[in-house]
Amino acid sequence: MIDHVTMKVSNLERSISFYQRTLAPLGYKRFIGDFDGAAGFGKENVEDASGHLWMFDEGNLKNVTEVHIAFAAKNEEEVKQFYEAALAAGGRDNGAPGPRPEYGNAYYGAFVLDPDGNNIEATCYVKK
Repeated sequence: MIDHVTMKVSNLERSISFYQRTLAPLGYKRFIGDFDGAAGFGKENVEDASGHLWMFDEGNLKNVTEVHIAFAAKNEEEVKQFYEAALAAGGRDNGAPGPRPEYGNAYYGAFVLDPDGNNIEATCYVKK
């Protein structure tokens, strides 16, 4: 349904490094077709620069608007790997992996703040 999401970052190289490490457990890769001042990540079509997440360098934190992005994980283990990779890459804890009954009985997720304060999440739905 959604072709892509774009977010502004204050330091593109820092964000590329963070997201390469953080999204790897979920199967995301950096696009080969990046262009100046922007980088993209996706699971498919990394050769033709179509995809899911784009970031643009604003070069200044005051021009960055915080967003929340939830990435789909296959299972609880992927959620945990995402969380651990994000913290190792310099992210800040915003909710350790676990059930989130406030979002539904089957909801399982983890939340991390990226270097610009964006709230990123990995989530899956656990069958009971």
